[in-house]
Amino acid sequence: MEKVRFTFSDGNGEDEFFVLEETKIGGTAYILVTDSQDDDAECLILKEIPQEGTKESVYEIVEDETELLAVSKVFEELLEDVSIEM
Repeated sequence: MEKVRFTFSDGNGEDEFFVLEETKIGGTAYILVTDSQDDDAECLILKEIPQEGTKESVYEIVEDETELLAVSKVFEELLEDVSIEM
């Protein structure tokens, strides 16, 4: 499992997450991340936000319930042994 470092957009800190899976839906990139490799770990679904003039990716937490439900179902299908609870 790949571990990626994220820097907060306000510049006040950073955190590391394990990337469980990534996918594209309708041209938008999503990643499923967790802060632990434990079986009952908390996870987040992040959406890539396009940024002009930069090579770095910017991600935000998916908070819209409809979008979150749809994307979580896709990740559950990709990761057959994973159940995402909200």
